[in-house]
Amino acid sequence: MHLQSLTLSSSHSLLKSIPHFPTTTTSTSTTAAVRFPIQSVYRYDPVTYPNAIGSSRADWQSSCAILSSQSQQLLSQDDPSSSSTDHISSVNGHNSTIENLNLVPISNLSDSTSLKPQPKPLTITDLAPAPMHGSNLRVAYQGVPGAYSEAAAGKAYPNCDAIPCDQFEVAFQSVELWIADRAVLPVENSLGGSIHRNYDLLLRHKLHIVGEVQLPVHHCLLALPGVRKEYLTRVISHPQALAQCEHTLTKLGLNVTREAVDDTAGAAEFVAINNLRDTAAIASARAAELYGLDILANGIQDDSGNVTRFVMLAREPIIPRTDRPFKTSIVFAHEKGTSVLFKVLSAFAFRNISLTKIESRPHRSHPIRVVDGADAGTAKHFEYLFYVDFEASMAEPRAQNALAEVQEFTSFLRVLGSYPMDMTPWSPSRIEE
Repeated sequence: MHLQSLTLSSSHSLLKSIPHFPTTTTSTSTTAAVRFPIQSVYRYDPVTYPNAIGSSRADWQSSCAILSSQSQQLLSQDDPSSSSTDHISSVNGHNSTIENLNLVPISNLSDSTSLKPQPKPLTITDLAPAPMHGSNLRVAYQGVPGAYSEAAAGKAYPNCDAIPCDQFEVAFQSVELWIADRAVLPVENSLGGSIHRNYDLLLRHKLHIVGEVQLPVHHCLLALPGVRKEYLTRVISHPQALAQCEHTLTKLGLNVTREAVDDTAGAAEFVAINNLRDTAAIASARAAELYGLDILANGIQDDSGNVTRFVMLAREPIIPRTDRPFKTSIVFAHEKGTSVLFKVLSAFAFRNISLTKIESRPHRSHPIRVVDGADAGTAKHFEYLFYVDFEASMAEPRAQNALAEVQEFTSFLRVLGSYPMDMTPWSPSRIEE
């Protein structure tokens, strides 16, 4: 399935093209002359209401017009009350006297050509999320085809439809607007450390972490066919990739300008599209295949154990379980800064809960917009925000009790997600080519 990449503007314009749901109404009117309620009920479930009025909005409008005409005829009769019950029951989908209405399909009406066609209403299948385990799952990622985020999406959800986005913000919005079912977000690398701006995105949006992927990263030096290393004057890639290959580039004698771009595969695409014979890109071997580039050097990461951790985001959290290893991610803050940290750590240590990550994010001078449990996105000042990952499921009482104690010490606490740990074994020899 070929999918266009999403941009910040296209995600908004896409929603504008979606037709609105038809309004289902029930109206009742009475007159002094005939104590006769006129009801119009639009039934769209053919199983529950097999003889109901139509299965489309157009049929419903036609039936209402016919019913209105027949009710006017009843008003002119001396005693319409005897048949009122039959008409009411027939309109509401009962079998008793449905023949009395003599309803006909809209296609058979003489004046049907004067009616304007109505937009087809959305159905539940238009908005339902895709299956949980990858089949037809729509996964948004930042970058272009060939990016490591795309590989992470494929590892987490095999056979998914990967949707490239030009910004991380767009990937978040595509999930919030039901354009995608999941988003893939890199959060830390074993060499380059945490990606702080992506942690800030987790605070500004109300998405939940539902999984993680540990992806071994195998960098290559790519250039146009026929280009040799001595011709190069510039190397471009993502800032993390440049940092992860810094020493190897020096060993290769590439003491050239190193320029940061948005993503690794985008760097390869940029070299290919602009026919840059003095520029190389650091990207994956798949990017070389996609954009017709040669691999000048293979495995140029400084550490063969280079691994990037990605998290999977969804609109709703998953139900935590206790039958497999789970990890829980939280963020908390306190107006008094770091003085509360010891008490928070004690809450986990007392219950024998192992921490796999703890990191502070200073925000002394600039407010950050955070979304709390009440879904209130307001800009707040915190001297420090603390991100913590611990090995326990929120289904375990010890984790629940630990967070209850943490909440007593903090002014802001949010659970980012409780999700299965990626237990896939790997070694440098298994790094994906």
